Order: sequence, then C-alpha cells, then structure tokens
Amino acid sequence: MGKTENPMVSRRDLVRGGACSALALMLSGCARPDAPAPKKPVTGSTFAFDTYCTFSVYGDGAAPARLADACAHFDSLFDLYDERSDIARINAAAGMPVHVHADTVDLLLAAKACCEQADGLFDITIGAVSTLWDFKEGKRPSPEAIAGALPHVDWRGIEIDEEALAVRLADPQAKLDLGGIAKGYVADRLCDLLRTETSATGAVLSLGGNIALFGEKPNGEPWETGIRDPNGPGGDNVVGTARVREGSLVTSGLYERVFEQGGVTYWHILDPRTGEPVQTDVASVTVLSPSSTAADALSTTLFVAGSRRGSEIADALEDTAAYFILQDGRTVESARWQELTSFS
Repeated sequence: MGKTENPMVSRRDLVRGGACSALALMLSGCARPDAPAPKKPVTGSTFAFDTYCTFSVYGDGAAPARLADACAHFDSLFDLYDERSDIARINAAAGMPVHVHADTVDLLLAAKACCEQADGLFDITIGAVSTLWDFKEGKRPSPEAIAGALPHVDWRGIEIDEEALAVRLADPQAKLDLGGIAKGYVADRLCDLLRTETSATGAVLSLGGNIALFGEKPNGEPWETGIRDPNGPGGDNVVGTARVREGSLVTSGLYERVFEQGGVTYWHILDPRTGEPVQTDVASVTVLSPSSTAADALSTTLFVAGSRRGSEIADALEDTAAYFILQDGRTVESARWQELTSFS
C-alpha cells in the first residue's frame, strides 16, 4: 500500500489530562462486550527532561516509583543546562576528554548511529546553535551569531572511548544537545527496567511526546493512542487513534515551543544545515517504531525532511511507519502506517 493523502477530520472526544503535555495522548481501550473487565493499572508521574512523565503499569504496584527514580537518574546525566550533568561537562570541556557514566556512552553511540543514517537532517551537535536560541523568553540570535556557530555542527567530531567511558568533542566550540533523542532512549531503558527488575505485565509510559508500550493489556486488546491535532485550538482535539500491540509512538510538532517576533513565528525544531527553524510543510509527524530511541530521532529527522522525503525514509525502514499532519490541514501516511496501527 502506498502513501495516501486524506482531508483531516478533527474529533473532540478526548480532552487532555491536566498534567499531561504529551503530543500523543493515551486513550483507554474499549474492551469487547464479552471480555472480562480489565484490571486497573497503578499510575505515577514525575517531572523530568523538561516535561511531565506519566506511567500506567499493570502487575506491579511498586513499578511507577522505580520508573520515576530512573528518570531522575537519566535527567541528571543528560540535562543540557545542568552544569553537573555529563552532557554539560562535555560541552564545557573545550575539546578535552570527559569521564562519563556508561549510560551516557550508550546514548551517544546510539545517537551517532542515528546522525549517520539521517544524512544531515539530524545532528546532536546542534547545541552550538540551539543554545543561542531562547524559546522561553522569545529571543532569536542574530544571523551573524548563527553563521558563526554553524561550522561547529558536525556529529563526526564526537569521539567516544567505550573502555575508558570517556567522551571528547574534537571541535572545542562544538556542543551536544540530545533533546531530539534522549527521551526515546530513556523510554527504552525504562521498558528494560520493567522487563528485568519488576513483575509488570504491561505498561504505557508517556515522556512528553514519547509513548512507549510494554507488554500486554490484561484484556488482550491493542494499546490505543490518540494523535493530537496540531492545527486545532487549545490542543485538546485528536485526529484519530492508533491501535498497536508493542513499540513506541513519538510525535514532533511545530507547536511545542514557539514564539513570535516581528510578525514571524519561530519554532524550536532547528535545521542543522541552516541553524534556523526548519522550513517544512509538516505541522506534526508521529513515528511508530519498535525502538523509542529510533522513533524519537526519526520524528525530528522526518519533520526536517518534510512529508514527501520523510515518507520515503520511513518506508525504507523495517517495522516503521509515519503519519504526517501538514500545515494546510491535509494528512500523509507512509506505506505501512495503516498496516501497523489500524489507524482510524
């Protein structure tokens, strides 16, 4: 089945929970009339990675607290703006090697692989440019500042010594920014924790726009996730529901962090080739992948690529699909989106 374009139909049958700022919204499934009532999950939440993280776990009442502790651990390693974190220390080392946690090495190895596959559309050394932008205060850097930082965006300059657990940036002015992949990596590690250290039988983990699905629902039904309408007022509408049994759904959208200046709207997803907010036909893209790490990096990559090239990239990857909502309200599905999600 090839990619399709459809007019987008907004629905008002789901309202976001007050604490949930996720781009993809978890829906409770509807069981068959003859199915037994599902057991209730134990829920928990924490604030990490500059977003609310929520956990809904079946089979282990202590698991949400374990997940929250793990989030705090990873946040302490990867927070770009915490001078004690591994990432901040690497950025401040001016080209000198820095001893880091094994989890940081693991993430950076995965991130470098994603950068290589993205062919310039995704680069974790975008920090040289992204730190010049202030989306909270609504300030953009000068064109001269961007032009001066761009030569320092090149993931190939990341040197990793796996044995010594040391990381070095060959360019002293380069800076890491793992905002486009860290939450996906963490979601995968949280699923590993559930699998190996708890008795959980199923779970939905929401880290901002990253949804990771673990195990099975008690009633045997697929997990259901609503896809937010990025063009709708208030962010309370969904355009449809994806039904999947495993994997991760990650959404990137131009509405996440934006500001307007001089009549121009700027959003936080930057093009590594220009240092400016990406020029794209896409308002949001949702990626389904067995790996949340891959889905996270891909959602940014496909957003930068645009719907046409982005669909081709998704189609070339096994067990991967993407759903694009365009700025003009139309939608585009990659070839396997319906097959893998039963989206409606």
